[in-house]
Amino acid sequence: MTPWIILGIALLIAALALFRRYAKQRKRKSLLASSLTAEQRAVVEKLVPLVRRLPAPVRAALEGKINLFLDQIAFRGQNGLEVTDEMRLSIAAQACLLVVNSPVWYDTLRNVLIYPSAFLTHRNTHDGHLVHENSHATLGESWARGPVILSWDHALHGGLDADDGHNVVIHEFAHQLDGLSGHTNGIPLLRKGQAYAGWESAMLAAFDDQVQRVENGERTLIDPYGATSHQEFFAEAIVTFFERPHAMRDQMPALYEQLATLLALDPARWD
Repeated sequence: MTPWIILGIALLIAALALFRRYAKQRKRKSLLASSLTAEQRAVVEKLVPLVRRLPAPVRAALEGKINLFLDQIAFRGQNGLEVTDEMRLSIAAQACLLVVNSPVWYDTLRNVLIYPSAFLTHRNTHDGHLVHENSHATLGESWARGPVILSWDHALHGGLDADDGHNVVIHEFAHQLDGLSGHTNGIPLLRKGQAYAGWESAMLAAFDDQVQRVENGERTLIDPYGATSHQEFFAEAIVTFFERPHAMRDQMPALYEQLATLLALDPARWD
């Protein structure tokens, strides 16, 4: 094979790669600018009533991101569950709330696995030279680079009740958001101009207070599960930010301000 043929092949491969990239970017831009159909919008408003509170520009952006999410993600039913369009729309709407005003995206996520209800997960623990296999019921899981695994019963209920402070979809996708930094540790990719020192100060103070209250048997605004670790606190704080924003703004103003900056959203003003 002559050098000219090799050069020609290389140029052709490069041109094809550039074309594919251009086509992908063009499709992405088109999806982000698209709207839901009237029927899809009605489903989202019914199953995720939180979206009714969104300002009009945010709702328009959410619909575009829902369409991008639906184009990218394969929803796979488990244990015989048949996935419906309503399930896809409910989960997509809740997941996209976290990134509706953000430049980041779930780039590596390709699959969402849906179980009918709580599912068993298996974990091995080590005791000296012995390995013990433990099983427990789980509502959701989020793996680095995907997939996200959800119980549909709980995903549905979390979307329908926008004020109870519990939402498994938002929780698991908060882990996805957290993991975009390369580590799921409660330190996500901060917004441009958002200082790490301010984030650390607000998060650690709120986390330490959470742990102390849980240890003392006191009630907490953020779900007690948040006291487990920094990453779980981050996920539960995101849920509280969306579902109990007024209380968080009043009781945890520094944390609320950091989350509002991170997500470029202010849900305490929506209604």
